[in-house]
Amino acid sequence: MAKGNGNRYDETFKKETVKYIVENNKPIAQVARETGVNTNTLHGWIKKYGQQPEVKEAQTFSDAEMRALKKQLRDLEEENEILKKAMHYFAKSPR
Repeated sequence: MAKGNGNRYDETFKKETVKYIVENNKPIAQVARETGVNTNTLHGWIKKYGQQPEVKEAQTFSDAEMRALKKQLRDLEEENEILKKAMHYFAKSPR
């Protein structure tokens, strides 16, 4: 494992671990089990390294992706409203 002195991990290992969590949207508990690093330690690394350019790049969406996601969200919200109205309609109608 990428350990330095004692129980310390080198900077590269920390950054790569945070990048792995962010890029793959992995649960921290799962990564903790995979790497043998305490979950609290991983949370600290994410707080410290999560805003660095190479990690932040993995978190960002392009403008086209963002527009597509917003459109998908609007469509799903509209579908949800239609289903709610249908549910109320069928709940009221006698059988």
